[in-house]
Amino acid sequence: MNLDAVRVLTHSAIRLQANSGAVVYCDPYDLMDAPHDASVVLITHNHYDHFSPEDYKKVANEHTVVIAPSTIEQDVATLGAARVILLDAGDSTEVCGVAVSAVPAYNVESERLQFHPKENKWVGYLVGFDGTSFYISGDTDENEDIDKVSCDVALIPIGGTYTMDPAQAAAFINTIKPAVVVPTHYGTAVGNKEDVEAFEPLVDPSIQVVRKMEWH
Repeated sequence: MNLDAVRVLTHSAIRLQANSGAVVYCDPYDLMDAPHDASVVLITHNHYDHFSPEDYKKVANEHTVVIAPSTIEQDVATLGAARVILLDAGDSTEVCGVAVSAVPAYNVESERLQFHPKENKWVGYLVGFDGTSFYISGDTDENEDIDKVSCDVALIPIGGTYTMDPAQAAAFINTIKPAVVVPTHYGTAVGNKEDVEAFEPLVDPSIQVVRKMEWH
């Protein structure tokens, strides 16, 4: 398992790179650089801190494929991608040697139901390459659908307010038991850097917590 393949650029902006050279971004946002190296861009939903046309342009090139839920098809069409693949929860595809499956992402806690309603059919993704499966949950609470996820590396939000807080995120990770968890969605648009200090000691010691957030 090559954890050097994983970067959390800021917030929930994630970059994965396969040994083949294929580069996958998820929810590029608030980026400092413009590498134009994306083979695939995954969009989980259309909130501004996950769907940012300005930041998409920084990573995209003439060959970039966009994968997104069908409920945001009109927004994604404005990006002008070489190809768009719409995946609803349960759907799968393979692009550039990378396997991608969509997983439901929604809130169940009463104080958050208006932020990511289940009926919006937004998603997270399971991404597989080089013998490793990565789960990028998107903005979600723990729920009956994601309790079934099996992965090697989980990238999940811990910042609370709109998603799981540190204690809820740890409880979820202790349920699905990946080998590695990388916390996201804290310290920038929501949450604070102390959230990861609260999260880490609550995670089962058999699960490696890896901090990948890059600050600027």
